[in-house]
Amino acid sequence: MNTSDSKELVDKFEEKVRERLTSYLQSKGALDSIVPECPDVEEKWPLVARAYLPDGAREFQNYPVVSLGWMMLIGMSMAYYWDTDWEKHHVRDNYYQELRDMKGYDNMDEAVVEELLGYRGESAEKVTALVADCAACVLNLINHEHVEPGTEAALGCYIAALHALYSAGMAMELNALGYHMTPLNEAQSPN
Repeated sequence: MNTSDSKELVDKFEEKVRERLTSYLQSKGALDSIVPECPDVEEKWPLVARAYLPDGAREFQNYPVVSLGWMMLIGMSMAYYWDTDWEKHHVRDNYYQELRDMKGYDNMDEAVVEELLGYRGESAEKVTALVADCAACVLNLINHEHVEPGTEAALGCYIAALHALYSAGMAMELNALGYHMTPLNEAQSPN
């Protein structure tokens, strides 16, 4: 497969993952019909991805759902940073490392969900289960893509999946924080 074919496959795959995640999260009430976006957080994706990839790729072989799900947690964290004090947080370059080092890679779910985002009890369990379900869904999509392991296309699909999960986590947390998007024509009151 040449580079241009590989890029096209990866782009289509990422779009498929985004659509599936959006549909699933909407069906669970975690996203509204209009998905919130945050260009400030999206701009940090390359930095986050470069930092995460060595750990995520290593863990993918034995713990693929964790490797995928943790990126959704990072997206949620980034939305939280944006909402609370972006002036302070936007200049940082070690988002992933700080999240990982709170309780270690294996316990990043507890660190993010409970300590950073402040979910407790049943709410924490619900968020953690939703992230795990999304990661399992994405793993299923990866497995059904039938891309040869160890190839450029396989790495591209993994990174595309991570990007879609990062964006989904960001959107889900923005929604939870009260950012509900409405079309302009609905938001305007009649005269």
